[in-house]
Amino acid sequence: MDTVVLTIETGHRAGTFDLTAEADRFVAGRGDGLLNVFVPHATAGLAIIETGAGSDLDLIDRIDALLPRDDARYRHRHGSPGHGADHVLPAFVPPSIVIPVVDGRLALGTWQSIVLVDTNVDNPQRRVRFSFLPGR
Repeated sequence: MDTVVLTIETGHRAGTFDLTAEADRFVAGRGDGLLNVFVPHATAGLAIIETGAGSDLDLIDRIDALLPRDDARYRHRHGSPGHGADHVLPAFVPPSIVIPVVDGRLALGTWQSIVLVDTNVDNPQRRVRFSFLPGR
């Protein structure tokens, strides 16, 4: 298994951050296998969605509706207001995904992109691990 850890600058804003180009570069020329993408953080997740047509913004809006940012409803209350919601996020947006790789290319659908989903404004940098498991 080959692995690399990237640092993603997310700044101090909630959002989605497209990782597809980095993932493409990582698997290029590797043949067939599986790409595992993992975020080793308790307040971030990964998704495969369409980007650029508003779906990425819609995702953040739906997360905000599902996990409101007021402190009154969360027991976990350190950091920015509503930080407890950030700790619940990975139950809905998982911290890892697996993508098939065929002939050194991600086997994503036409409009699919790999995105880091981060609502935690207290953490301006994230680490993302790409691990490639070759086929036989």
